[in-house]
Amino acid sequence: MAKAVRIHTAGGPENMVFEDVQVGAPGPGEVRIKQDFCGLNYIDVYHRTGLYPLELPSAIGLEAAGVVEAVGDGVTELAVGDRVAYAAPPVGAYATERLMPWHRLIKLPDSISNEVAAGMMLQGMTVEYLIRRTYPVQPGDTVLFQAAAGGVGLIACQWLKQIGATVIGTAGSPEKAALAKAHGCDHVILYGQEDVAKRVREITDGAGVPVVYDGVGAATVDGSLDSLRPRGLFVSFGNASGPIQNFNLGTLSAKGSLFMTRPTLMTYTASREDLVESSTALFEAYAKGLKIEINQRYALADVVQAHKDLEARKTTGSTLLVV
Repeated sequence: MAKAVRIHTAGGPENMVFEDVQVGAPGPGEVRIKQDFCGLNYIDVYHRTGLYPLELPSAIGLEAAGVVEAVGDGVTELAVGDRVAYAAPPVGAYATERLMPWHRLIKLPDSISNEVAAGMMLQGMTVEYLIRRTYPVQPGDTVLFQAAAGGVGLIACQWLKQIGATVIGTAGSPEKAALAKAHGCDHVILYGQEDVAKRVREITDGAGVPVVYDGVGAATVDGSLDSLRPRGLFVSFGNASGPIQNFNLGTLSAKGSLFMTRPTLMTYTASREDLVESSTALFEAYAKGLKIEINQRYALADVVQAHKDLEARKTTGSTLLVV
């Protein structure tokens, strides 16, 4: 019988239960997947805790890779035996088998393994929409990327260097700083020991940066805003330290007519066209040398410990749950 991780009440990691589930035949437009690897992402924590509420009880997880076992009526672009990956709703990626709408799946090229795909789809397409569409980075731009040694950060550092940008990153320890530098980050600021905005001003000769990408949230928002040049863009794409609350829009005018946006991957890949475009750009960057660092692997049954380590910031790069 298939097994899946489910939550019956929102809360801590212990609220996740690994239990038997029934996976039926795919309906019209659906595909049944036998999964090999599931990606662990911070949005899963938001779902588990209730920050992003789910209708409970619920499955959990948004990213995985595996093999098509069966296809429903009307599915013509995928066939049994195809290797596929996804980073999309509906939730339920933490499972040995599951059903998915075919149009949310991406068929994998021979050059990308299921393991790499499960470690790259959500984080990689996040980087794609951030640096190519939310603020299209140009050669010669200098950008600030908070938490540069995280999974998204390591991909972003490399991709930004492919574009020809100068990358300023932040990290929480010398070890993470070294990791970010090894992946293309030009300047790394230790945010627990240094004044981030002050260092950014020093690096940019007082100008500031045109864009800050910040997936940390409450703990870094002030430093991010103070690092921007006039009319710069603050891109808040995550809340790892907690959500930004009670924000005064007048702060944006006081700090130089700044812009602020809170984009999501789900919006930027809502259409089939956007999803295919995003994944294609990611696969092209991978073909040019983008490395996916899968630095942690846990058995799917050990998902509780995986979440504990993620929240304790003990992870770097990508983390997989092995089915």
